[in-house]
Parts: sequence; C-alpha cells; structure tokens
Amino acid sequence: MNLGRDLLARLAGAERGPGGLNAFLSLAERLPPADTTGGGRLHGVPVAVKDNIVTLDLPTTCASRVLAGYRSPYEATVVRRLRSAGGWVVGKTNLDEFGMGSSTENSAFGPVRNPHDLERVPGGSSGGSAAAVAAGYVPMALGSDTGGSIRQPAALCGVVGIKPTYGRVSRYGLVAYASSLDQVGTFGRSVRDAATLLEVISGHDHRDATSADVPVPAFGSAGDRGVRGLVVGVPVEYFPEALDAGIRERAEAALAALEAAGAVLRPVSLPSTGLAIPCFYVIAPAEASSNLARYDGARFGHRSTGVDVAEMYERTRAVLGAEVKRRIVLGTYVLSAGYHEEYYRTAQRVRARIRGEFHRVFSDGVDVLFAPTTPEPAFRLGERTGDPLRMYRSDVFTVTANLAGIPAISVPIGRVRGLPVGGQVLAPWWHEERMIEVAAEIERRLEHDP
Repeated sequence: MNLGRDLLARLAGAERGPGGLNAFLSLAERLPPADTTGGGRLHGVPVAVKDNIVTLDLPTTCASRVLAGYRSPYEATVVRRLRSAGGWVVGKTNLDEFGMGSSTENSAFGPVRNPHDLERVPGGSSGGSAAAVAAGYVPMALGSDTGGSIRQPAALCGVVGIKPTYGRVSRYGLVAYASSLDQVGTFGRSVRDAATLLEVISGHDHRDATSADVPVPAFGSAGDRGVRGLVVGVPVEYFPEALDAGIRERAEAALAALEAAGAVLRPVSLPSTGLAIPCFYVIAPAEASSNLARYDGARFGHRSTGVDVAEMYERTRAVLGAEVKRRIVLGTYVLSAGYHEEYYRTAQRVRARIRGEFHRVFSDGVDVLFAPTTPEPAFRLGERTGDPLRMYRSDVFTVTANLAGIPAISVPIGRVRGLPVGGQVLAPWWHEERMIEVAAEIERRLEHDP
C-alpha cells in the first residue's frame, strides 16, 4: 500500500516540478486493492490510461475544456478488464484534444514534453501515455490509435506501441473521434509488456457492435518463437528519398537483423500509399463532424448561455480548440450536399484500394511488412503548430494500417541524433502473434545498438 502512495507522490512531484512532462491530467484517488498478489495477469501493476477512455473514479476530459471535470457514469470495457486482471489505474494521461493531433500540443491543458528532450514533442495523440512509459513512471499504458496515435508517439519516445486489428479490442467507453478507424491499444517498455496488456484487454464485447468474436491468443508469450522462415515484405513506398537518412540506416539495420535471424526479405509495392494522407483527412474529419455534434451544451459537459438555442450551441462549441474546429469544419464540408460524392465517396474508394493492396501482398506469401514508423525523429515544440499540412505528414507511414484495419506495432530500432526512432511491423488481419514475434526479434537483436 505504501508503494502506491509513494508512486502517486512521486508522480505528483515530477509533474509539478521543473522539467515536468505534463503527461498526466489526473492521478488516482484511491490506492491499489489490498490484495494484489492473489492472481491476475497484472498483479497490482500501475497502468496509465489515456484520458479519452472513460473511468468511474477519475474525470474523462479528452484534454478539452468542453469536458473539463466530466465524470462518466460507466467504465470502459478495457478498463474493467485491466482491473479484473489486477491492474491499478494510476492516472489519466494527456493527449491532443479528442485525439486530434500528432504532437500532443493541442491539449487544452498544455503540451506534453518528450522525456528524451524536454524541448521536443512526444508525438500524438497519445503523447501522455507514451511519455509516462518512457519516463519510467509506469511499465505500461493504454492509448488509442486512429491514424497512428499509439505507434507514432511510441517511436518518438522510444517505447513499444501496439495498434490491434480493428475489432480485436472493444471500443465501448472509448470517446469516439472517427469510429471506423479508432482502436484502443497498448504501450509497454518492452514487446512482452505491451503484448501482455493487449492480451488482457482483448476479446469480444457484446456492448460494441464492431467487436469481433474471435479467439484471443497468448500474445504475452508470442515473442518466444523466433522468425526463421518468415517472409518480411519491405514496401518501397515506405522508404522514399525524403526519408531521414538516420532513420533509413536504423531501419536497414533492423532488416539485416531479421535476415540474420532466418527471416526472408522481399521487396513489395503498395502503390496507393501516397493517397493515404488525403484519404484519411477526408474520412476522419467526416466521422469527427458527426461524432462531435453531441457536444452541444444540452446533455453533458460545458454549457454556455445564450439568448436562444443556436447561440447556446455556438458559445458552447467555441471553447473547442483550433485543431478540433478545423477538423469539424472540414468534415462538415466534405459531407455537405454537392461535395459528398466528390470527396467522401472518393476517399472511401481509395480506402478500399489501400485495403485491397494489403490483401494482395499478404495473399502472395508475405507474412509481415516492415517499415519506419515515422519519417523523422521528434521535432521541436511549436515547430509545426502553424503548418497543419506538415504536421499531418508526420503520420504518413501509420495511417494506412487504420484505413485497412490491420494490426501494427512500433518497436524501438535505435537513436538518430540522440533521439529514439521506431520501426513498424504490419501484419494481416488477426495475426498479431506474428507481428509480435518479429518485433520481439528486432528488440533482442538491436537491444545494445546505438
């Protein structure tokens, strides 16, 4: 019990003191259960939870002033499952408001800082969870991934991040941003930690219509099997000329390590990759426009007054941040009469093409794909806040997995100019075990690399 108090005191001091990361928006109000040794996969392990996943005992703000202080009347399925496994929710982590961002600078409660360089971003939108694990505050954390929001900050903070197959993990209790893309996933200091937490939270949930009734393998032990004979596809589109030279070098070292371990490397092509960013930034804002209509001041959260209902709506939604407003306006536009077919329907056709290209490659004997997670290391705070298009390109290698619904994991592959970078393993639908095997091999082989 004293260990729980000590951890909360340490976290509170670290977050408030000079050089604080601002990783947490709230800390646990109760200590872990007295009996944390009597079973359960997590055995009283402290776990951080991204603050767009609802909990009963802590606020759920989505890092937005429109939900400041909001308390959910129910708890997310993933939170109930980690508690049932003996896990202790130590706090709720900071994020880009409603998950909309790639740097965790869009939080209404201030940006998160990267533990490796306090002047740089941790990535986003799950930057608080990634930073908390990277700083050693917690061994594992929950996040959400709509277009790379787990894998990108995992890479920039030097930890492991898993986005599962769409439908593998219940979304019940995950505050919706883009419902056809959102997935709850995990962070860990190691592949085994992240995989164990994924195993705990996975499984069918009748409360979520998108949850699939498929068996849950033993993800936590999947990394023990090796990669001999596995075919690793290397998509040429993920190694463009503009790729940072240091990241290219580290990615090639990871591929060489897999080949030395017995894997077979094969060049492949996913020609529609270049369309992924514009496709994503039509579909995701369109779904956000619909999902965020509920924040109207009439049912829950912040409410402003006005002379009539229209003015009340307008003033209430005025407290939303600039990036959230930008995406709502964009989404409303692409769904409007006269533009729906030109933009939204076209984007859905591109999405189907991207999914089809992954299916073709995996059906042609490729077991997994390997690529860089990000095109460059962590950038400086404030460097891209005035250039949304440049910011959006941070997710160029990650959005495809969300559009296709396939699983992907980011694993550290070394450092570039002193900053951590990640490599990404992508697998066919429902084959998380296979990608965990490959990621674990990379982790073992590159453990002592620079």
